Formats: sequence, structure tokens, C-alpha cells
Amino acid sequence: MAEKVTLKTIARKVGLSPATVSLVLNGRPVRVSDENRRRILDVARREHYIPNQIARSLVTQHTQTLGLIVPNIESRFFSSFAKMLEMKCRRRGYALFITNSDNNTSNDADLVRLLVNRGADGIFIITSDEVEASKQLIADLEQLPVPYVMVDRTIDALDCDKVTFNNELGGYLATKYLLDHGHRRIACMVNTASNTGCARLNGYVRALGEKGLKFDQSLVLTSDYYIPDAYLAAQQLIRIDATAVIATSDNIALGLLRYLYERGLHVPHDYSVVGYDNSISDALFEPALTSIEQNVDELSDAALSIMFRRLNEHGADVGVDTSDSVGADAGAGLSFARGDAAGQESADEPADNGDSIQIILEPRMIEKNSVRVLDC
Repeated sequence: MAEKVTLKTIARKVGLSPATVSLVLNGRPVRVSDENRRRILDVARREHYIPNQIARSLVTQHTQTLGLIVPNIESRFFSSFAKMLEMKCRRRGYALFITNSDNNTSNDADLVRLLVNRGADGIFIITSDEVEASKQLIADLEQLPVPYVMVDRTIDALDCDKVTFNNELGGYLATKYLLDHGHRRIACMVNTASNTGCARLNGYVRALGEKGLKFDQSLVLTSDYYIPDAYLAAQQLIRIDATAVIATSDNIALGLLRYLYERGLHVPHDYSVVGYDNSISDALFEPALTSIEQNVDELSDAALSIMFRRLNEHGADVGVDTSDSVGADAGAGLSFARGDAAGQESADEPADNGDSIQIILEPRMIEKNSVRVLDC
């Protein structure tokens, strides 16, 4: 194994002090000639010098690491978000610890403490249960010594930085699309135990009301965000005389499609289907699934814009990502709130200490081939 290259190694080769070498390599002000600066950089590059992040963190009190807690890493939406977030953190010089709570609220609290004890500079949290969050988790978050951002699933009781999608709008867009294609008996497969699911159901009800249709509780098929649960819920379709189904997550859509295909039923001939998340690969199913898209690129941009703002307030070096401008693509579907007062603000403006930031992103309809037109 090759000998580890240290600051002392480089200092010895260039004939300067380790302190001078450290300041040059970290881009800090130091009185050194351009020639010596060039020599230091050349030697560091030639010797494949890798900075000692542990030693650096002892000086700066920052580890250049962030933590992410997801409720279900097997979810296509959450895994896509984790992948996008990790890539963007790495571009800014940060490592991302990705943890999985397995949809268990007590695990949420344990993982928050684990990430803090491991020295994470900040934490992104997608909570397991927005409605029944553990008292321990809420207490820990209220006393957290590092910045945190709640993403997608949030806890109403906490006044903190949050990034979400407008779930009511998503449910409305999915339902309106089917109504505009002539469907009237529209089933909604939804997780009514979650705030996100209830909001999507509210959008479904709003779209029906605008069309003068009464809400029919029998058309609501409750399912958790897991494929087996959705498969069981889909078995109720036979008795409700629906022509179309809104599956309010891609995992729910997968459970639904599995049930339909096992019974020899086809999309869109037998049932028109609108999915949610748009994370299912079109190569897996024919026809491709019309979906409400929650863009993970925009979601990660918004979450990072808040996190790096908070880290900057805490004196961390957040770097600059020249390959990907944070928030550049999210503007058309963004609304901001500071505390309880809603209003527009630039993602680049400094936030006042103590004011929570809430960003609400708009989902969009992605039209494919899983919906047929019915004669009204």
C-alpha cells in the first residue's frame, strides 16, 4: 500500500511550512509568491493528495457531510430523490449519508440522533408518519443543533424549513384529466392515513364537485404506499363499476397493474389509469402510464437551496456548483412562505435567522397512453 500523502509530505518537497501549504490548498489568504503557490499545487496534484476531512473538521467544526432520512428506500420516488440529492451534494463538496427508517416513527428519532452524533452538518428528513409523528422525534427536532429541512412529508406541528409538493393540486389534475376524457366513475386508490394522501383525495373531490358530480365513498380504495397493499385494495374494483383509476403513488400503481394483468384486464381498454410520481420506467409497461409528475430534480434543488443557506448562516463553506444552478428550473412551479406570511422571495436572498422557509412545488400532468376517451 502506498504511503499516505500529507501536508508535511508536500511541505517537505517544496521547502515551505505545512501551515503555508495548508493555507494555499484551502484557498485561504497567505503571503506566498505565485511561483511557490504553483509549486504547491503541482506537487499536490502529482502526488494525488487527498485532504484529511477529519482533521479539517476539527478546525472548522464542519464535516462537509449531510444526512438524509427516507421512510422507504425501495420506493422509486424516494430512491430517485436520494440519488439526485447525493449527486448534487457531491458537486458541492459534501458527502450524503442516506438512511432508511422503514416507515417507523421511532426509527426517525433514532436516525436523527445517529446522524447528529456522526457529525452531520445538516439533515434532510422525510418523516415516516406526518400524522402520528413520535413525541421523541418532535422534541429532538425542536432542539436539533444543526439545520434540518423536512421534505415531501412534513409535520404540521413543527415550525421549520419545509419543501413539499402541492398534493391537493396533483389529485385535482389527475381527476380533471379523466373527467375531461369522459370518465365519471373514477376510483381513487389512496393512503388516507397520510397527509399527502388526504390532500390528493381533497383534490379528487374538488374536481368532481366542479363537474357537478357527488362524491361517492365507495370509489375510494384505501391503500398504504406498498405494492402488496395496493394489490389487495385493487380487488375491490370488480364491485364498484369504475371505468378509470387514479393510483396516488407509483407503488400503488404497480400493485394495481399487477392485479389487472393477473385477471387478464388491460389498460386502457378495460380501465384507464393515471399514476402519481412518474417514476415508473416506460420500458416496463405497455402502454406507458399517464402520471402526475413530482420532479425530483426540482425537489432536490429546493431542499438544497434552503440547506446551503442555513449552512452559510452557520459559517460553513458551502462551495459553488458550477454544473447545476440550484433552483434554476423550479421557478415556474414554486411558491414560498416565510413563517406564516406567504410571499415571493429569491432563492439567493439571505434568510433572516429564526424565520422558517416553506417552498411548495407544483406537480404537473405527464400525458402518455394509459387513458382512453369515453363518450359522454
